[in-house]
Amino acid sequence: MNIAVIGAGYVGLVSGACFAEIGLKVTCIDTDVSKIQMLKAGSIPIFEPHLEVMVARNVSEGRLNFESTFGDFLRDVDVIFIAVGTPTDERTGGINTVFVENAARFVAPMLENYTVIVNKSTVPVGTTDRVSKVISGVNKKARFDVASNPEFLREGSAIDDFMKPDRIIVGVDNARSEAVFEQIYQPLVDQGVPLVTMDTKSAELTKYAANAFLATKVAFINEIAALCDSSGANVKAVAKGMGLDERIGPRFLNPGPGVGGSCFPKDTRALVNIAKDNNTETRIVMSVIEANRRQMERMVQKVRLASGGRLLDKNIGIMGLTFKPNTDDMRESPAIYILRELEQAGAQIKAHDPEGMEHAKIVLPNSICYCDTMYDVCHQTDVLVLMTEWDVYKNLDFELIQRLMRGQTVVDLRNIYERNYIENAGFQYYGVGS
Repeated sequence: MNIAVIGAGYVGLVSGACFAEIGLKVTCIDTDVSKIQMLKAGSIPIFEPHLEVMVARNVSEGRLNFESTFGDFLRDVDVIFIAVGTPTDERTGGINTVFVENAARFVAPMLENYTVIVNKSTVPVGTTDRVSKVISGVNKKARFDVASNPEFLREGSAIDDFMKPDRIIVGVDNARSEAVFEQIYQPLVDQGVPLVTMDTKSAELTKYAANAFLATKVAFINEIAALCDSSGANVKAVAKGMGLDERIGPRFLNPGPGVGGSCFPKDTRALVNIAKDNNTETRIVMSVIEANRRQMERMVQKVRLASGGRLLDKNIGIMGLTFKPNTDDMRESPAIYILRELEQAGAQIKAHDPEGMEHAKIVLPNSICYCDTMYDVCHQTDVLVLMTEWDVYKNLDFELIQRLMRGQTVVDLRNIYERNYIENAGFQYYGVGS
């Protein structure tokens, strides 16, 4: 099968490479000429483990190529996946689907044979219908169906999420387009992956509902962590006791500084907006958004407390900036809010991240000093803050850190270490509910 993927960003590039890996012939299209030139030269514009090797292999074997224009080759494709950005509309708080609709408008004139147009982007309920109207308005002779195939890729483990997913969600409105997806995903279905088909609106809503529920689990355990801090309980023990209940499960019960990234914050806001558009309230999701904001405020207060109640002229060392490990993505990372608040309170900040520092420089205050090595952030530091749970931070040399630091306080916002371990190393320890 011959497919095209419009958009060579995170979702489009990972999806295109993985489609090629399971045997499809794939063309990724992106109007960003510099990005396409980079990809053709063998460079990857994002950090995602194992992606560079997969792209190179499938390019060399002739299954994956890249284009910067919507050329005649689109006339020969069977399926076109739209995987472009869907940013938040700052005016309404909803999702701006202009890039999705523009992609449909660009491909419409090329449609000659029967083609399935697939929304891979995360889009509001009813977008499939709007895309269909756009295409029909441009090319009244086009023979096509529009379907929904939302992605559930976690940054840092996206290839495994595509190749070994819990399920594949497909929204279709007829048997013909359903058969196309059965053919596309047959290699994964043969390995036991469930292919779940439903109507297009249900598929569109499933993505938002899933992310909002996971964000709710995180917000819940963060509030329990705050209660543990004030009551003397240990959130790790509480989370273990909860997670062993098979109705709850242990995943997403790890407290931290708040959720970030390109999905959870945006998708929870979007779901609230979708509900409003449909005259429905989503009070739980609204509370999750507020709880996440409050959690980041609590983390600032925790660092202030660890600094003796005063941040002015305190030297704060930060390990980790991205919203999670194994990605260079700084979008809505809790570090953005926390470090801005610390800096505005007069703290002097040094920071390190294995992959995210270049992106961090764009969104963080200019006064922050970025360190080439993780131990550089400890030099003459009053308080060391562990912000992101990168593997390189999980076996730190605390004897060296003690010699480098001016103070002896560690704030562990990811509960990477046990309190006794840090205190036995000679430090004062502040965790999140532990």
